[in-house]
Amino acid sequence: MLYYAAVFFVIALVAAVFGFGGIAAGAVGIAKILFLVFAVMAIASFLLGWSRRP
Repeated sequence: MLYYAAVFFVIALVAAVFGFGGIAAGAVGIAKILFLVFAVMAIASFLLGWSRRP
C-alpha cells in the first residue's frame, strides 16, 4: 500500500511539472488516502502484535 502511495505521489509530481494541475491534485488526494490507510493498518498491526505477546 505504501508503494502505491509513493507511485501516486510521483505521478503528481510529474503532472505538476508539466502543468496538469487537476491531475496532480487528484493524484495527491489518492496518495494521501493510501498513506493514511497504510498508517492506520501499520499502527493496528503493531498494537495487535504487541498485545498478543506472552
